[in-house]
Amino acid sequence: MIKIGEKYKHFKGREYEIVSLAKDSETLEDVVIYKGLYEPYQTWTRLLSNFEEEVERPEIPYKGPRFVRTV
Repeated sequence: MIKIGEKYKHFKGREYEIVSLAKDSETLEDVVIYKGLYEPYQTWTRLLSNFEEEVERPEIPYKGPRFVRTV
């Protein structure tokens, strides 16, 4: 379960912090609001289902979770 304040690493290497969990006003789907822990410290949104999904990128190569919680 994702919690506010937790830190995650994207499969491409950048780190992010969970700011909030929300609902999409149109679809009522769960959304994650998170910010980059690198300049320019932008805030992003992503569907929770997308945040938690497995990805496969043969060109990198990588197969695994999109985000991994860090300690």
